[in-house]
Amino acid sequence: MQGLRAKFRLAAVVALTLWIALLGLYSLLKPISNGCVMTYMYPTYIPISAAGDAAAASGKYGLYLYHEGWKKIDFDEHLKQLSGVPVLFIPGNGGSFKQVRSVAAESDRAYQGGPPESTFHHEAGLTSEEGRADTHLAGFELPTQYKNRLDWFAVDLEGEHSAMDGQILEEHTEYVVYAIHRILDQYKHSHDVREKEGAAASSSLPKSVILVGHSMGGFVARAAMIHPRLRKAAVETILTLSTPHQSPPVALQPSLGHYFEHVNREWRKGYEVQSTHAASYVTDLSNVIVVSISGGYNDYQVRTKLETLDGIVPPTHGFFISSTSMRNVWLSMEHQAILWCNQLVVQVSQTLLNLVDTKTGVPFPERQKRLSVFARMLRSGIPDAFQWTSQPDSNVHGGQVARLPGCPNNLIWKDDGLERDLYIETITVTVLAMDGRRRWLDIHKLGSNGKSHFVFVTNLAPCSGARLHLWPEKGKSNSDSPSDKRVIEITSKLVQIPSGPAPVQMEPGSQTEQAPPSSVLRLTPEDMQGFRFLTISIAPRPIVSGRPPPGASMAVGQFFDAKDGERVLSAPALLLSAYSSKDVLLEEDHPIALNLSFDINLGLLPTSLSLKATGCGIQRSGLPDEEVGDMDNSKLCKLRCFPPVALAWDSTSGLHVFPNAYSETVTVDSSPALLSSSPGSGKTSVLLLVDPHCSYELTFAASLTAAAGKFLLLYSSQIVGSFFAVIFFALMQQVRAWDLDLPIPSVLTAMESNLKMPLPFAPLGFSPLLLSLFVCVLNSQPLPPLVSFIAVSIICYVLANGVGAILVWVSQFLFYAAALTHVFIKSRSVLYVSCQHCVKDDVYHNCD
Repeated sequence: MQGLRAKFRLAAVVALTLWIALLGLYSLLKPISNGCVMTYMYPTYIPISAAGDAAAASGKYGLYLYHEGWKKIDFDEHLKQLSGVPVLFIPGNGGSFKQVRSVAAESDRAYQGGPPESTFHHEAGLTSEEGRADTHLAGFELPTQYKNRLDWFAVDLEGEHSAMDGQILEEHTEYVVYAIHRILDQYKHSHDVREKEGAAASSSLPKSVILVGHSMGGFVARAAMIHPRLRKAAVETILTLSTPHQSPPVALQPSLGHYFEHVNREWRKGYEVQSTHAASYVTDLSNVIVVSISGGYNDYQVRTKLETLDGIVPPTHGFFISSTSMRNVWLSMEHQAILWCNQLVVQVSQTLLNLVDTKTGVPFPERQKRLSVFARMLRSGIPDAFQWTSQPDSNVHGGQVARLPGCPNNLIWKDDGLERDLYIETITVTVLAMDGRRRWLDIHKLGSNGKSHFVFVTNLAPCSGARLHLWPEKGKSNSDSPSDKRVIEITSKLVQIPSGPAPVQMEPGSQTEQAPPSSVLRLTPEDMQGFRFLTISIAPRPIVSGRPPPGASMAVGQFFDAKDGERVLSAPALLLSAYSSKDVLLEEDHPIALNLSFDINLGLLPTSLSLKATGCGIQRSGLPDEEVGDMDNSKLCKLRCFPPVALAWDSTSGLHVFPNAYSETVTVDSSPALLSSSPGSGKTSVLLLVDPHCSYELTFAASLTAAAGKFLLLYSSQIVGSFFAVIFFALMQQVRAWDLDLPIPSVLTAMESNLKMPLPFAPLGFSPLLLSLFVCVLNSQPLPPLVSFIAVSIICYVLANGVGAILVWVSQFLFYAAALTHVFIKSRSVLYVSCQHCVKDDVYHNCD
């Protein structure tokens, strides 16, 4: 009976392992729709001849200069005119130098087209930890035109697999150092040739090279910085794409892990030079910045946790950002797609061009200016607007909103643009057209009874389409730009959010669906303190300042109680939702912003959110019942209510945006339940922006398929490590039986004993875990990190036993099949030999 129980436990473990493995493989192998647009180009690669260090120049590697254009060019003449800003691209594991073509082509187009038009949205800048108050940033603005182009170089590393061996990484580092020197020497040579020929003097000679590395190429860029032969100040800016900085994704060779430790240790010492009296041979990195961009949860090869710069680069010298948080990108992408995803390479190109000082034509020498450019061009203002970051709002001083930059004077509406004012008496204000009116909202009246928060969403462009002001008292001016200095314009507090697909018409000539919002503004009681009125001014319908209005206009604002919109989804409820979905009914006039707190990190347990419209005030519209009954309620509500938007925040990977979130599987790229996990990584916050005019049925359901795939991705190394421990435990029991002269158990029998727990140790092992879970359920608190770590470790150990049992059974089956095949072949050969003897002796009657 005891042996039967052990076999049953092992069979259950194997069944669980197979179930998780099949679900995980299905999730990981199904096609990914990342939403990226392909980048197209006309590439030409100009080889740069070897010179200088013969040892580095000779061999298998090469250096190329990229040129965009379909016309044939003279290579020597093109090199002679070299005068831009040098940027060196370093490919990753098995990569090609030709992967530079997407970002290089978009850089050329961006330089030709100039900077993008300002949208007047709130821009995220540096935090206080990163040096927001630095004196170099006083009055600093992004350039309004590009002074110099980017010259993209790329190293040909022969497609070697640098992620497999540390020795290959060291060889790549050696050549990259040589390539940096060769590029700077080429600029000097080209400049001298032009001077000899009497050509006009060009811009200043570059003194440094910007490094852009993909995957392991980004680590090679950092390794080159600590190389003893690298010239001083030859590199001051490094941008990495999907690069593991903390450790290699898979350390197949000890040399790989040792090289990572060596480089990271030297980087820590390099940043200590500016504050301590370090040895003279330590590289000074005080003026070097590093920005790491991650591909997000769709990058299966390098996880976000490995791409962070924590403990390597101080906040004053760099930061990490996920592509899901990047302005104008908002997408997660695969490991290779990050090189050609047009939304990302365009934003990267514009960012690098903004690094160039318009006065000198070379990148800003001040470290904080360069870091500020990256922050303002890449970061979104959403986390600051909803206070997800630990940094205080820089726009609030002394409990009152500070004076923000107003709309530019060249965006002036017509004198008769603002018609008679509207006075809003309800907590919800709606704009369905560009009517040229100003709406007055009494903060004291509408913001009473706890409804002290205000959220405004719109698809109208800030300044040219909508403007917002805070007034201490009722104004008399009809102008859209009040002259009273006590009136504060808060239009620049609007933050950009990605809008979904354009609205469609149900039938030709019919009303279009409500347009998705593209901006959101949030005002807290502290922001509105000391003010009596809030005004929302909408531009008139005709073309404003040469810009055509959107095809369908929308704006919705609401005063609400933040506590009414809070929902906490406990760990047991989320786990049970995998088998029985959880429904939440949102009545009409619900809060426009719903704050959902998930006690289990959605990087570990992705959850499907579904919003189904159940009503939108049709019964109060005056339509006949028979006409209302013929309409599809969900389609009808789409004509009145804007599409919902989901904003997910994770402490590790940052912001994730899901527009048109009628049905989405919300997930983040995080690594919870590890001892090294950051505080707060055990939970995820999701903000839903939902139109208050419609009622919805909100459904939650944990996605077991996505959860299985995430578990295998996050904890595969832990499962492999536990598997080797299980095998060693089985071998240890066999050795012990040998020493005691007892029957040696099989591997399966030994593994069955691994699943047993001696009764005296059972309370000691499970009581603290059960007690913690019970307390968390009673108090509606997230799981403690230690409890999550223990739970995940147990699951990994159980799966390791299942993997071991499956391998044993498969090997037994293979050995048995091989034995049967051997016996069959042997018997047939013996029969064949005996028949040959019968034929030879003419004895046929004994042969079959």
